[in-house]
Parts: sequence; C-alpha cells; structure tokens
Amino acid sequence: MSVTVPTAEDMRDLGVRLAGVLRPGDLVVLTGQLGAGKTTLTQGIGEGLKVRGPVTSPTFVIARVHPSLCGGPPLVHVDAYRLGGFAEMDDLDLDASLDESVTIVEWGEGIAEGLAEDRLEVILSRGEGAGEEREVRIVGVGDRWSDLELGGR
Repeated sequence: MSVTVPTAEDMRDLGVRLAGVLRPGDLVVLTGQLGAGKTTLTQGIGEGLKVRGPVTSPTFVIARVHPSLCGGPPLVHVDAYRLGGFAEMDDLDLDASLDESVTIVEWGEGIAEGLAEDRLEVILSRGEGAGEEREVRIVGVGDRWSDLELGGR
C-alpha cells in the first residue's frame, strides 16, 4: 500500500489512522532518510493511541516509553540509528515489553526485523522539489497484516 502525503499535518493524520489498526504486540519498523517524516508519523500514532507525550525523537536516549492515558497499550519509541546491529537492539530488552506495547523502531531496517515475525514496515521518502510532500509505502509482513486496510479520511 502506498500513499502520497502532502504536508506534515497529513503525515500526523496518517499516523492517527495507522494507530486505529495497531494493538498490543505490534511492531512497526520505520525506514527513510533524515527528514522523511518518521518522527512526525510516530507523533500521529502516539496521538491516535492516546499516550502521554510529547512524542519526540529518542535519538540520544535510544528508547522512550509513552504510557497510555486511556488504558490502551503503551508506545515504545526506539531510534536505532546509533545501534550497531541486532545484538545492541537485543540489549535494550524490547522483547520484555513487546507483547503488551506498540513498538515503533525508527531506522530499524536490517536491525529490528528479528524482534517479531509479524510487523509493519513503513518506508518514507521525500518527494521531488521544495515542498513537504512524502511518499509512504506500508508493507505488512506476516499473518497479522495479511489484510491491512487503513481507511480513508
């Protein structure tokens, strides 16, 4: 599934819609160059999950946990940019909270796939030109995501 996202606000809205299909135990792996909208999408997911914020990039702390404000799953937000591989990812003990949380890993391609057989892989890329337009490709991996539908707005 691919979608064109014209603005940062639209990226947050996509995140809110995506949150509507996420449940405890879900892993979302975000891939895209710097400035592609990974954190903005995660902010929308956090808004949709109704977690305590603000949701900001965890680049320097590696991982942040945002508890639910409404009895839903917490959001575990990880930035794997500075991690050297799956062994360092494994050292974070994310699997201890994976079953009850929604876990989002920015820069996770090639590192985070070992956390779960079922996952969403979200590839974000900047459009051509000076605008904010982004292309977002969402790929469901595993049985959990065999019938992925986000619905329109």
